[in-house]
Amino acid sequence: MKLLHTIFKFLFKFFFCRDQILEMFDHAYNSYMDYAYPADELMPLSCRGRVRGLEPNRGDIDDSLGKFSLTLIDSLDTLVLLNKLDEFEEAVKKTVQDVRFDNDIVVSVFETNIRVLGGLLGAHVMADVLKQRGERMQWYRDELLHMAKELGYRLLPAFNTTSGLPYPRVNLRYGVVNPLSRTGTESDTCTACAGTMILEFAALSQLSGDPIFEEHARKAMDVLWEKRQRGSDLVGTVINIHNGDWVRRDSGVGAGIDSYYEYLMKAYILLGDKVYLDRFNTHYSAIMKYISQPPLLLNVHMHNPTVNVRSWMDSLLAFFPGLQVLRGDLKPAIETHEMLYQVTKRHNFLPEAFTTEFRVHWGQHPLRPEFAESTYFLYKATGDPYYLKVGQSIVEKLNTHARVPCGFAAVQDVRTGTHEDRMDSFFLAEMFKYLYLLFSEKSQLPINIDDYIFTTEAHLLPVSLSTTQPSCHTNNTEPQAHEDDLFSYSCPSAQTLFPNNPTFAKTIRDSYKYLTGLGRTQQPSPVRWVTCYRFIIEQHLKLVAEVSQTPEHEEVVPLIVQLISPPFLGRTVLTAGPAKFGMDLTKQEHGVKGSIVKSVPYTACGPIENAVEITGHIALALRGDCMFAAKARRLQEAGATGVIFIDHREGSSSAETPLFQMVGDGEPTDDITVPLVFLFSKEGATLSAALQEHHNVDVLLLPKEKQLGKEKPEKLNIKFRIAKEEFAEGEIESTTIQLVLEQSETDTEGASLTGKNQDTCSSPQKDPESSP
Repeated sequence: MKLLHTIFKFLFKFFFCRDQILEMFDHAYNSYMDYAYPADELMPLSCRGRVRGLEPNRGDIDDSLGKFSLTLIDSLDTLVLLNKLDEFEEAVKKTVQDVRFDNDIVVSVFETNIRVLGGLLGAHVMADVLKQRGERMQWYRDELLHMAKELGYRLLPAFNTTSGLPYPRVNLRYGVVNPLSRTGTESDTCTACAGTMILEFAALSQLSGDPIFEEHARKAMDVLWEKRQRGSDLVGTVINIHNGDWVRRDSGVGAGIDSYYEYLMKAYILLGDKVYLDRFNTHYSAIMKYISQPPLLLNVHMHNPTVNVRSWMDSLLAFFPGLQVLRGDLKPAIETHEMLYQVTKRHNFLPEAFTTEFRVHWGQHPLRPEFAESTYFLYKATGDPYYLKVGQSIVEKLNTHARVPCGFAAVQDVRTGTHEDRMDSFFLAEMFKYLYLLFSEKSQLPINIDDYIFTTEAHLLPVSLSTTQPSCHTNNTEPQAHEDDLFSYSCPSAQTLFPNNPTFAKTIRDSYKYLTGLGRTQQPSPVRWVTCYRFIIEQHLKLVAEVSQTPEHEEVVPLIVQLISPPFLGRTVLTAGPAKFGMDLTKQEHGVKGSIVKSVPYTACGPIENAVEITGHIALALRGDCMFAAKARRLQEAGATGVIFIDHREGSSSAETPLFQMVGDGEPTDDITVPLVFLFSKEGATLSAALQEHHNVDVLLLPKEKQLGKEKPEKLNIKFRIAKEEFAEGEIESTTIQLVLEQSETDTEGASLTGKNQDTCSSPQKDPESSP
């Protein structure tokens, strides 16, 4: 029986999923090269490349695009790992020949670092390995390393702040302070944005011999450590880059913070500097004390960490079980991973955010790889074939629900299965690496994977760098003392954790088997506990503003934006979503009327440059870059009488995506008093086009049920009259019933009608909502 199990496992791993993953990668990579290259990304529904400036602006998502063939660079070391060495050599030649960084374009420092700089460094390391073997790349003369160094210097101006924390954006040609840079006005950055530079920058310093990169990245890490909340040892999500004050104080392990913790652990592995490990262990103890509520990971307030600030989780936290494996803490890793797996079984993919009851909070799924990453690490740590089954489900769902003729398309909403015209570069850089490794033995790989550390973008850096040159020792910050455990300074051992118990992982998972309610009719006790716990927080503590999605049993009241100025005259009506803060439009008898003005900047995440034009008008602002509440405050302070937010996700519409309520930022929002509504992308495009064509556009914001011009239908009186027919002599006299329709003299509902046995017959008018 054991032999049969072994044979099945072997066949399952190496003859099915592995080949299927290779075919899927070929489909995605070749689609990019055939239809999109040299553009940054592929638009898989349109079968063309996404070139920044030629496609509708998507807000901060587009900050990843720098006209530097992003997907090609991000995919380079994936080609090596998947044994596609011919394709790798050709791709390196294309990169060297075609890619230039002297572009007048503003990019995200964080994204450019992890995707492009990391991609160049990983590819350089792979090219050097292949060259030393004497089989390939004999022409290579460190061109990728030279490109990486050039890019590093172009990112350095972002660190020119009083604190040492980098600006979130930089112009590749003009830097930050140059008048032509079109950036440098930002005051905030996310913790992960500032704290996810050390691996790439330190590797660049070690490989190039220039210490300046590691020095700047280390300084940023030092500032974040110094600014932690000393009582809880937690950090917030957004920080001021000039004075180091926390802007958002919610603390978790997902979006905004995630890779800061990851890079503390991995900086120790890569560089051998114990300071990073001490800091990680201090933070990890705080995470497990306050944020971890197995199997959940819930955000708390960094200054009051016993209070949850929201009742939903974002999908980026799916990386954390993998990091816990590196830490050696397998039990909570197994618990959280199993919870995530149950969510994918319910929704096919991890939604961008989901509630503690595992309902959808934000329905998008941009083909993120974090769940596959944790699946790979758990399989390597436990050897449990269960995780091969999880990997197989990922492969099947990608092929079933995301595959399209020109690649793989992101899912716009997991509830409807609609696609979005995007295939982010991280899909090729990370997803296929982790899936291929999951179903491969070490002997089948072209490199010894244990000799490398994965960056947060899954690029490969050799751990031997720690012995190449000494690390930059300029930091004097000593970590706070904390209680060490078994794995604070050693590698994990399943045998030590669970001696003589090969089924330990299954035993842990079984507790969460019916967590989402699938397969069992009765709600499981962990969910009841979470609901009860949340009720206690909301009813008795009430220390933090609620920032949760509207529960499914609570109806979202649809609002509208009605264009009332000529030539529209109320005929164009756009369905809008409400906010949980600001003016309650349902209590305004006649709604709120005003002319619309586009905010500058459009995201309203910096100082409002056209405050004079905004004053007394309803502002248009693009979603993204910062929280709804922050945008609303800035625009209200600029004099706006209302705000219409427009979704930055291309192609979204109220016809395909359920309405939701905008939520706050974890801080009190009583100061926001103007009305706020949300339009999906298609409805927003209609409004923007109207403004562009007619310049002066008046709108009315109000609940849909109070829509202007939706008058009562004309009423008809139906009368029955008995008439006696007159006939010629000799014919039989008869009586007939006549039906008489008369227009009513009044529109009053329930007006009395003359005659007996009368009724009112009305036909409802069609809802004039336009379909943008």
